[in-house]
Amino acid sequence: MKKIQILGSGCSKCKALALSAETAAKEMGIEYQIEKVTDIKEIMKFGVMMTPALVVDGQVKVVGKILSPEQIKAMLS
Repeated sequence: MKKIQILGSGCSKCKALALSAETAAKEMGIEYQIEKVTDIKEIMKFGVMMTPALVVDGQVKVVGKILSPEQIKAMLS
């Protein structure tokens, strides 16, 4: 199972990244768990200074960008 985390305050960009990540995982048919991390202290533990950020299985993949589902699929495979 893939653990997908969206780091951010819950702004519109964060929500868009979460939607793209969920869409990508569903289209791939993989088992996944999505978690939205909004606590600034938790976000800083990842070394992230700009949001939104995408974390897959504990590894920061993207910071400060909204990706399309197609771009995220490459990171999930």
